Amino acid sequence: MQGRPSRDNATRRVWRNVLGPVVAPIRNLFRAIAAAGTAGYPPDTVRRLKILNVIAALISLTTSIYAIQLAVGDYETMKPVVWTNVALAMLAASVPWAHRINDTAGGLILVTAEFVALLGFTAFFGRSGGAPMQYLVAAAAPFVIFGLDRIRLVLAVVAGALALHLVAWFSFTRSQALISVDMAMLNSLYVQGAVTTFGLIAASVYYAFSLAERAKAETDTVLRNVLPDSVVERLKQNPDDSIFDSFPSASIMFADISGFVALARTLGAEKTVALLNTIVRRFDELAQLHGVEKIKTIGDAYMVAAGIPIARADHSQALANMALDMLSVAQAISEQSGYPINMRIGMASGPMMAGVIGTKKFSYDVWGDPVNLASRLESASAPGRVLVCPDCHRALAGHFTFESRGMIDIKGVGQREAWFLTGRRGASDGSTVTPLSPSSAARTAV
Repeated sequence: MQGRPSRDNATRRVWRNVLGPVVAPIRNLFRAIAAAGTAGYPPDTVRRLKILNVIAALISLTTSIYAIQLAVGDYETMKPVVWTNVALAMLAASVPWAHRINDTAGGLILVTAEFVALLGFTAFFGRSGGAPMQYLVAAAAPFVIFGLDRIRLVLAVVAGALALHLVAWFSFTRSQALISVDMAMLNSLYVQGAVTTFGLIAASVYYAFSLAERAKAETDTVLRNVLPDSVVERLKQNPDDSIFDSFPSASIMFADISGFVALARTLGAEKTVALLNTIVRRFDELAQLHGVEKIKTIGDAYMVAAGIPIARADHSQALANMALDMLSVAQAISEQSGYPINMRIGMASGPMMAGVIGTKKFSYDVWGDPVNLASRLESASAPGRVLVCPDCHRALAGHFTFESRGMIDIKGVGQREAWFLTGRRGASDGSTVTPLSPSSAARTAV
């Protein structure tokens, strides 16, 4: 077991240094063929057209190989078969260009050409040559190249393939073949037809499933960027159910950049968005680091909760640590950029509710008195400071240091005592936040 990591590393090195340079051009060529002519279409249509391009490329390749084999063996006898294969290969290769007409033109060209060519091959060699078997590809391919939204067209293609298969099978026995070949040749043609049929079905289904899985993964990633993971799983299991929960104790925090509106006027749109993106990305990474849940951003305001949607006993501590690190990261970004960035933060704890609201552009949101209180505390806080409610102060007193803000009048709440969260107990000076250096902040964010 001790030697396994080294063997794995050796395998990766061989792949990277030897096989990688060989495989990369092939992979890039395959991707280019699959994507040919798909630009400008919606994502779902692009996936269908990519599958069609792959099927067309495989047909073009295999028929070209057939044409070369037959031409080398006995061109004079096989001349009509050779040129039928050449014509089919050219039509299959033209499929990506047909996408410029519409998203069904390429599929219709390929289906028509393939059906006519297979009937011709059956007439040349008889049914024993294996050509009728290739109509079976149409039992699967139309569903992935035309899509279920064109079910009538799909069923028409399937029915047409079935009818032509039966016609070819019963109309062209070996004695009725236009070209007389020996049994060894017929066996070879049958094997090639079987390999092509199974290969095309397998390739089209595999590629369709791989694109579907990739699309599913992309959708899942986007969904998890909008909603908490546990909520996503609940929606998957019961997509029609309402998602809502009550939490007897959780914490909520609002953070706002003091003076950001004035700063944005001087920066302009591009620099403002870039700065906000930098700040929010680093805050998102801090949220992940501390295991808390980002709820949303509103302009330059950042809203985050702990103990939601999964309850945890240390929700106040997790959010307090997040708040102190946010101040340090904001200071680091300010030093790096030269812009004055001062966070004003408010935090509150207590019972609250959370759930998914809306059906379009839905969001996961929280409600309750602590939410309103945290928002008011953020407004009453000072630049570079974290203002917390009495419940937070009681929960954090043994782990953090505070400075009394005194009694403040909170709209909708009345007179409440509040405290500034000044640092973690055991910090270097025992009472204040120890700022991160710019390099440390960068490491925290990356």
